[in-house]
Amino acid sequence: MKLTTNRETLLNPLQAVTGVVERKQALPILSNLLVIADGEGLTITATDMEVEAVARIKVPVKEGGTTTLPARKLIDICRSLPEGSEVIVETKEGKATIKSGRSRFVLATLPSGEFPVVGDTQPFLEVKIPALQLRNLIGSTQFAMAYQDIRYYLNGLLLEFSDQHIRAVATDGHRLALSDVEWKTGAAEVLQIIVPRKGVGELSRLLGDSEQEATLQVSHNHLRVVVEDRAITTRLVDGKFPDYLRVLPIKGDKIVIAEREALKQGLARTSILSNEKFRGVRINLANGIVRALAHNPEHEEAEEEIAVTYEGPDLEIGFNVVYLLDVLSVIRTEKVHLEFTGSDRSCLIQPEGDAASKYVVMPMRL
Repeated sequence: MKLTTNRETLLNPLQAVTGVVERKQALPILSNLLVIADGEGLTITATDMEVEAVARIKVPVKEGGTTTLPARKLIDICRSLPEGSEVIVETKEGKATIKSGRSRFVLATLPSGEFPVVGDTQPFLEVKIPALQLRNLIGSTQFAMAYQDIRYYLNGLLLEFSDQHIRAVATDGHRLALSDVEWKTGAAEVLQIIVPRKGVGELSRLLGDSEQEATLQVSHNHLRVVVEDRAITTRLVDGKFPDYLRVLPIKGDKIVIAEREALKQGLARTSILSNEKFRGVRINLANGIVRALAHNPEHEEAEEEIAVTYEGPDLEIGFNVVYLLDVLSVIRTEKVHLEFTGSDRSCLIQPEGDAASKYVVMPMRL
């Protein structure tokens, strides 16, 4: 293999795929990248056996070939080179030589035949959707995924496809995030898949700021998403997601309309003196006012009054303030609607004028 390119052309695809590579690997080959040079250019692949990332670039190839190169060392070398510098990559007899200016690096390689690839996943559903819409769908919900929960099916994001919509749902058992996008998918019946946490993170990285079209290919065990010359393939979580519709509360009789930013800042200030372990904040509703109160084991207290639109009976309810702030951070509308039923019932939060997104936060005892 022999090719010449420049630093930026090589660095961009390396940055796109190396997030998949774990620093500690049981198999040495998984610390490497599969590099294929042919008449079409360069294809770089990374995998951890659960998620596979592929990036393709068009570069002039003098000699084709296939090898594997250590991922972290390769990207560190490229990052260290001066901007705009020319890079020559050549492999011979189990070694890879990288030259740039007066710099020369020799890397050990491993046989490409040992590198595991997903291959043809034989999709039974293919959906094309603007990358921006898919990114917004994931970004609105992924924060509510569980982390290392024994209920493994909660450690991921549910994607639900029906004929006319795509829905994303995430929950950790204490809160739930749901978002819809109307989009004709061609699904003959409702299809649910669970994308694992790492796959969701790499998918968000893939979508980035792209304004192009994303192609989703669903097979029995994998989801592949392709955007331009890059792709992510993730193994799906084998499990059944809970019936999230049962979690959505019946319409509350106590409705608060608040300025999102004012509510967010008020809760953030109150959270400074909340208990660092439980992060509990007491919310008091009164006519035209939401009062947030917090205290901690050091007998310190914080109190914040936020003007809102509310007419109804007084209510006192406790929440983990982090859960509320997470919701307010992903909502983009100027105002939010909060619906309450009672002090022991979940709160439903929605962006004003956006019925496609719903957020449920369970109360906590203080």
